[in-house]
Amino acid sequence: MDFVVDPSHPSLSGHFPGNPIVPGVVLLERVVAAIEQAHGPLSRMRLPQVKFLQPLLPGEAARIEIDGAAPRWRFRVLRGDALLASGDVVAGDAP
Repeated sequence: MDFVVDPSHPSLSGHFPGNPIVPGVVLLERVVAAIEQAHGPLSRMRLPQVKFLQPLLPGEAARIEIDGAAPRWRFRVLRGDALLASGDVVAGDAP
């Protein structure tokens, strides 16, 4: 799933004024949306592991890659070939 966070996104004004970067929580919202688009709504979930490696700037194109199946998925957020974030999403009470 490809996406761009618009420079007018409300989270950017405080993260960081004068030199905004896309907050990690916004990236994670996009990851969950990508999983839900492919597999349906997640009523409960947890993120046992997440690593943020590089920032995403407003207006930059990025993509989400998802591997796995319910109840556990691995994700990667990339800008071109650069890995921005990676981790796991686990649905329900799965270990």
